[in-house]
Amino acid sequence: MNTATLTNTQRKFVLAIVDTRTEGNRNCTLVTRDELLVACASLGMVAPPNWIVMDKNRRVSRGLYRVNEIREINSLDSTEEISYNEQTMSNTTYEAKASVLAMTNGDRDSVVPQKSTEYVPWGHFNDIESLISTKTFTTIYITGLSGNGKTTMVEQVCAKLNRECYRVNIINTTDEDDLFGGLRLVNGDTVWQDGAVITAMRRGGVLLLDEVDLGSDKLLCLQPVLEGKGVYIKKKNEWVVPAQGFAIVATANTKGKGSEDGRFVGTNVMNEAFLDRFDYTFEQDYAPKATEKKIVNKALAKYGIKDEDFADHLVNWADMARVSYKNGGVQEVISTRRLVNICKAFSVFKDKTKAVSMSLARFDPITQESFLSLYKKLDKTAPVVDQPTPAPTVEQPTNDDPPF
Repeated sequence: MNTATLTNTQRKFVLAIVDTRTEGNRNCTLVTRDELLVACASLGMVAPPNWIVMDKNRRVSRGLYRVNEIREINSLDSTEEISYNEQTMSNTTYEAKASVLAMTNGDRDSVVPQKSTEYVPWGHFNDIESLISTKTFTTIYITGLSGNGKTTMVEQVCAKLNRECYRVNIINTTDEDDLFGGLRLVNGDTVWQDGAVITAMRRGGVLLLDEVDLGSDKLLCLQPVLEGKGVYIKKKNEWVVPAQGFAIVATANTKGKGSEDGRFVGTNVMNEAFLDRFDYTFEQDYAPKATEKKIVNKALAKYGIKDEDFADHLVNWADMARVSYKNGGVQEVISTRRLVNICKAFSVFKDKTKAVSMSLARFDPITQESFLSLYKKLDKTAPVVDQPTPAPTVEQPTNDDPPF
């Protein structure tokens, strides 16, 4: 192997070996295991690369290896060396973002959310926009029932402001390794890769912690991050300070006190010290009827449908269901997301009642019947869907009847 056939990662490792040596020893092609470990530490690697230690042709004796590429790299002229150093710096920056490469593909625009033509700004949109636009460090907690547009609101604020948004969906097992990053296997080498939190800090992006109340006490590793201070990455021995513009937004269905009614299974009672580190808390209900009608009309228009009456019926139906839910009359609620899904189903099946029925299928039979009956009372034009014939009941014998 020579320098021409080395990958960028391999070539960078050879340079790391050279950089650890004194001037008079830089051209020596024999490398000890200790030198390999020092080079590993400088690059955030935990073990020497296999392409050196597993190559029988390179092994001279126990703990001693021959790396002929060292002499070739040192023979480069100054122009080549400067060019390579610039490339190495570029690769280092690229690898710092490696944990989100699937999302970014090395392209800033790919982590800036796309503007949605169907989105209708409402509620706390302007407040969130004002906070994010200052580019000063801020922490925001948004709570509200499922499907009312919390996450979409944050993404569309970032889209409007052309800000990078790094979304992390929190679950019970989310830990420091998921958030900050860790050691990963890349091209046969073990290297450090930044997680979304560190990447957002370095780039001054918006960190979106979605469904944060599903997390466990492992989220307490974010305490210094929530304070706007730097964070120490012990596995790399590096202190990372957030760049200007870094902000944190968390969304949740609860206020961090758990879900007493059992609707949001998996949500946890969150640490008070963690919650207290959020500068602003916004409680978001479902959109007002006038706003929600705009959302439904835009959802219909997306599929080439214009039906003002259908939009009216859907919005009034959802509003009445929510009032009943708040009064304890039903245990379920019709979300804005569900209304949008009904519009999509209607565009496919061209049947309003069927579209509504399909959206209710996940509820228990009594709730399904109750909500569907309510919709039919509002929309007299909706076609009747054949209901399954109930199974005949069998009379049970009384004490006066013979058992056969």
